[in-house]
Amino acid sequence: MEVSRLFDIPYYQLSKFPKEDSLAAKQDGKWVTTSTKSFIDQGMMVAKALVSIGIGPGDKVAMISNNRPEWNITDIGILMAGAISVPIYPTISPSAYKFIFDDAEVKVCFVSSADLLAKVNEIKDTVPSLTHIVSFEHLEGIEHFDTFKKRGENTPTDEVEKRKAAVKPEDLATLIYTSGTTGNPKGVMLSHNNIVSNVHGSRERLPVDEYSKAVSFLPLCHIYERMVLYLFMFTGVSIYYAESMETIGENIREVQPQVFTAVPRLLEKVFDKIIAKGSELTGIKKSLFFWAVALGERWEPYGQNGAFYELQLKIANKLIFNKWREALGGNVKAVASGSAALQPRLARIFNAAQIPVLEGYGLTETSPVASVNCFDDKGFMIGTTGRTLSNVEIKIAEDGEILIKGPNVMMGYYKRDDLTKEVMSEGGWFHTGDIGVLVDGEYVKITDRKKEIFKTSGGKYIAPQPMENVYKASRFIDQIMVIGENEKHPAALVVPDFEFCKEWCKRHSKVCTTINMMSSDGKLKERIQQDIDEMNQQFGKFEQVKKIELCEHAWTIETEELTPSLKLKRKIIMAKYAHLVDKIYRS
Repeated sequence: MEVSRLFDIPYYQLSKFPKEDSLAAKQDGKWVTTSTKSFIDQGMMVAKALVSIGIGPGDKVAMISNNRPEWNITDIGILMAGAISVPIYPTISPSAYKFIFDDAEVKVCFVSSADLLAKVNEIKDTVPSLTHIVSFEHLEGIEHFDTFKKRGENTPTDEVEKRKAAVKPEDLATLIYTSGTTGNPKGVMLSHNNIVSNVHGSRERLPVDEYSKAVSFLPLCHIYERMVLYLFMFTGVSIYYAESMETIGENIREVQPQVFTAVPRLLEKVFDKIIAKGSELTGIKKSLFFWAVALGERWEPYGQNGAFYELQLKIANKLIFNKWREALGGNVKAVASGSAALQPRLARIFNAAQIPVLEGYGLTETSPVASVNCFDDKGFMIGTTGRTLSNVEIKIAEDGEILIKGPNVMMGYYKRDDLTKEVMSEGGWFHTGDIGVLVDGEYVKITDRKKEIFKTSGGKYIAPQPMENVYKASRFIDQIMVIGENEKHPAALVVPDFEFCKEWCKRHSKVCTTINMMSSDGKLKERIQQDIDEMNQQFGKFEQVKKIELCEHAWTIETEELTPSLKLKRKIIMAKYAHLVDKIYRS
């Protein structure tokens, strides 16, 4: 059967490889599965219920929820009814909810939990379009998901089938409000064809099949995880939802997946924990551990390091790295890394350990994948995001900006033709705002964000992102932002790695039980500056970070230093830590 609209995908799975565990989630300590047939039937009931309360084609329905089967069931039901799904980040503020609800004119909102309902309740009376709120969990005073589905019992199935038949591939499917580092979010309009084309284009890079399982934990409100789950459905991969961010490791060990997605920050934390455990070893075990890590740091694909290196690596995998793989269930064939730049060092070490981390690149506006690494046909290159998908084009503008063209490029920004015109040029090329190059004419390498490159008072241009990625290799550093616009030299604001620095302070007879206490410790700052100085050798003299200051608090989404996709809100960080910036440059 042809798959051209998003709701075609579960039907395709049913026809090709019907599964008993199409979706699965933990309930009362046990994995409870949803079959492909039940997935479709429940999606139909959601669609019929939406029709019964007056939701028509083109109406907007919001979802604010953690990852769970109900999310995907509701998403498919919304689309079957001809409506538009509006997924919203759970972590944003009520005022941001208010903006999105008003801008999209949301009529129905599905929420998952009491805390999210409380945020919606704060603003619901000020949103004239909002008529219904439904909860996935049993919450007092709010209609439950099961009760809502029963509303559709008297709606003829034919009515939904007519609506499905009327939906064209080029029709708007979803509005995704990008978090943005400044100002109000923008509603990215993605059609069925935008996302379906990305599923087809990404399929050839996915090294798993219908006998595989995946664990899902990255936010489904982000197009990255959402498209990948459509891709898993299309491929027949069973989807198991992690219980929470705290239980990811446990859930992965239970499910033993072949594939999952990750962001670099998560992989950095996993690696830090591995290194911390290795540091606790003694004698020959500790020596072997760090010998294996050092070996991994030199890894190159396709046996480029020669036979002797591969022999050593085989030994390291048997003695050391096999325990790393066991911690991830022992079956992983691919970890798809996206959303931000991955440290090449980590890519080397994980791949050396036979944990294939495959970095990709894309944006919400490109549905999202534009390029991704894979091992087939020499498609893997460290430090790049791989080759462009077969149905996507990438070119580099004269100023170095990456331009993307293809069926995956968005319809535009909702109600913002002015902003759409700023990023779309003649011939359908989307201006990404990212700076990059094509290595060997085909492997995409991102070097920075166009708007984040700054100039020192000496007239030298500084690209902060690749520098930050290098400095984060220090075990002392959790988060870092390179600064120095219109100043005489670059500097950096640093959030210390709490667990590692706490142990370091303890070994040096210091009491540092909070990040705030660490930020005022001069000796700790000197030690972190030592690491910075060593890594500075990789950069030109004018680029090197000369001074640092330690921040009093970690940067989080809730405290608004990070976007929901974990990008730095540089202006907000600069404003919050203006006293530290003054200390660096004015004292």
